[in-house]
Amino acid sequence: MTAPSTYGLSTQARNLQWLLTDLVEEVPGVNSVAVVSSDGLLLLSSAPGPETPQDRPKGPRGASADLATIVSGLGSLTTGAAALMDGGSVKQTMVAMEHGSVFVMAISDGSLLGVHATPDCDMSVVAYHMALFVGRAGHVLTPEVRSELRQSMENTP
Repeated sequence: MTAPSTYGLSTQARNLQWLLTDLVEEVPGVNSVAVVSSDGLLLLSSAPGPETPQDRPKGPRGASADLATIVSGLGSLTTGAAALMDGGSVKQTMVAMEHGSVFVMAISDGSLLGVHATPDCDMSVVAYHMALFVGRAGHVLTPEVRSELRQSMENTP
């Protein structure tokens, strides 16, 4: 798994990293997961890493950065759509594609949880485990922890 180093992180930040890694490893069909702050910055990610350095994607974080961009964009788009339709706050967004699915769920502080899954995943199982993560992370993701996670992502090679 590719994840920022846990060295020097608070217990809350390490617990969030563990929960995110657990989501990828324990839920069938989940390829990668990202937590994005309300301002669109990647806070946490957990995705299977390439076996060799030559196989690693170019760019700052490869697939994690791509998922974070997609999650942030979908969050912004659906929030705007909900406002235009007087729909209230957006709780969850799901995009089903021929070769996979993307799920986005709001976390209480305005951050977003995004999951990229296989096309044959059980969508209800993925959504259930996302809701569990959101329930556990919502009260822990304080401004201090967000700042700490953001800094740890910036220091990740």
